[in-house]
Amino acid sequence: MFTSQGPTLRELAVQALSSVERGYDLLAPTFDRTPFRTPDRMLDAVEETLADREGTFGTGLDVCCGTGAGIGMLRRLCRGRVTGVDLSTGMLAEAARAHPDSRVDLLRADARALPAALGDSYDLAVSFGAFGHFLPAERPALFSGIHGSLRPGGVFAFPIGAPIPPTHPAWWAVTGFDAAMRLRNAVWRPPFVMYYRTFPLSGVRTDLHTAGFTVETAPLPHFGHRPDGTPHWRLVLARRGK
Repeated sequence: MFTSQGPTLRELAVQALSSVERGYDLLAPTFDRTPFRTPDRMLDAVEETLADREGTFGTGLDVCCGTGAGIGMLRRLCRGRVTGVDLSTGMLAEAARAHPDSRVDLLRADARALPAALGDSYDLAVSFGAFGHFLPAERPALFSGIHGSLRPGGVFAFPIGAPIPPTHPAWWAVTGFDAAMRLRNAVWRPPFVMYYRTFPLSGVRTDLHTAGFTVETAPLPHFGHRPDGTPHWRLVLARRGK
């Protein structure tokens, strides 16, 4: 899973015992050499689907941008400025090194309370791999802030995977991870919020509607289909009303 250039076991342990912000500050220099970075295959699939369905956009916002994996995609899809927002100073520093383009702005902020200065100035918002850091009760604030950052007609897009059946080994892996994190957070402070099974499409769709979005999904056939014919991955397209 990890290359020799990635974090050591000790470094991962220190991160896991830190807060989310401090943990990612520590992990930032080696983050792109871990399995936690959004794969290029996923970024390419989302970019292709957005381009086919929507064409190009004016301005773009990457929520919880991390080291900037999604920023390159936004630069290609958007004609205007691109902004990356993240809580971790260390991750933003890596994003700045990866994207020195003058069209890219990077801003430290909590996604649950996006700065009012962002305004309703974006045509496209995306987010990759970050939703496990938000408890279900925090989703309304997260989605409301993103809704407020979009222009009328703007789109909030993100991939979401189909539920993993209990017969699959991955179900046991993610269930075990979530259980371990709940135990860790029950006995250790500060908490490190990261869960894999707290972002189901049904609940997410409800919270998006509550925030004022209309919601549709598009299959990402790049990742194949389940035995019942449904896709393993979908792209959620949440649109602010005009």
